[in-house]
Amino acid sequence: PPPIGTEIVGTIDWEFRYQMMRTHTALHILCGTIWKEFGVQVTGGQMYPDKARMDFAMENLNKERIAYIEEKVNEAVEADYPIRVYTLPRDKAFAIPDLIRTKINLLPPGIEDVRIVEIVGLDLQADGGTHVNHTKEVRGIKIIKTENKGKINKRIEIKLED
Repeated sequence: PPPIGTEIVGTIDWEFRYQMMRTHTALHILCGTIWKEFGVQVTGGQMYPDKARMDFAMENLNKERIAYIEEKVNEAVEADYPIRVYTLPRDKAFAIPDLIRTKINLLPPGIEDVRIVEIVGLDLQADGGTHVNHTKEVRGIKIIKTENKGKINKRIEIKLED
C-alpha cells in the first residue's frame, strides 16, 4: 500500500455500484416486508450484483406465501418510498424497537454513532452500505428460488427485474 498521506486517484465503476445499490435496497424491501407481515428475523444473507439471498427464521414457506411475498415486495417498489440515511447516537438507536432484526447483533461495541437506513413506511435498520434514493429505482423483484435450510430457516433468493 502507498504510505499514509499519499494522494491517490480512483474511479468508481458506476454501473456495478448502482446495481449493488439496487440489490442492497431490494434486500431491505424483502426484509422489511417479511418483518412487517410475519415478524421473523434474518438469519443470514449474501449479495451479488445480479442476485441476492436472505435467510429467515421462518417455518412455513409454501407456494402461496412465496407468491404473497413477491406481490408485497413489488408493491413496495411501486410505492416509491423515499430512503433516508442518517446517524444516531448508539443509545438512541438501540432504543428503537426492532432496529436489529438479525439473530446476532453484529454492531461492534466501540461504535458510538449508528448509521440508520430507513425506507420510510417500510423498513428501518442499522446499516453501513449503499442504497438508492427511492424504492422505484429497484424496478422490480423476482423470487427465483427458495430453499429449506432447516426446520426454522428458509432461504429466499431474488433477482432484480430491469
